[in-house]
Amino acid sequence: MTTILVTKDDKGKLVGAGEKNRKAYARFKKMLDELEPGEIFTINHWFPRHGKFHRLHFAMLASVYDSQEQFDDPDELRMWVQVGAGHVRFVPGPTGRMVALPESIAWRKMDDEEFKAHHEKVKKFLRTTQATRFLWPTVDDQSGADGMARILDEFEQEQS
Repeated sequence: MTTILVTKDDKGKLVGAGEKNRKAYARFKKMLDELEPGEIFTINHWFPRHGKFHRLHFAMLASVYDSQEQFDDPDELRMWVQVGAGHVRFVPGPTGRMVALPESIAWRKMDDEEFKAHHEKVKKFLRTTQATRFLWPTVDDQSGADGMARILDEFEQEQS
């Protein structure tokens, strides 16, 4: 797949950034201009992830990690949360039964919109009784729900 860096020049016109990208962008525009009626052209675009939102998500997970009673490693908590949020692929395990493997949430694997959707699914999962019972097995359901709400509500305010 070709990556083309595009910028606006001082006249507000889109141009390739640098000689290599200028040529590639010119080829891209030519292909679009020569597109016949009914022909289809596919454009893949990656919406950059906003650093502030990325940091907010990981701060939220750190806050959950600091308050929970099950995990000794923050990465294990993150993987468990990803599985709970459904960000997985299923593969046969050693016995042939399907097991869930967490998918990557790496910066270049998920664009900003995909990451926001993942963040919402994580929060939804963390609010479930299943999650709170596991993270705090010694507290009653209402206390677990209240505790998780206190953690997540703090990050709801920051997201706005």
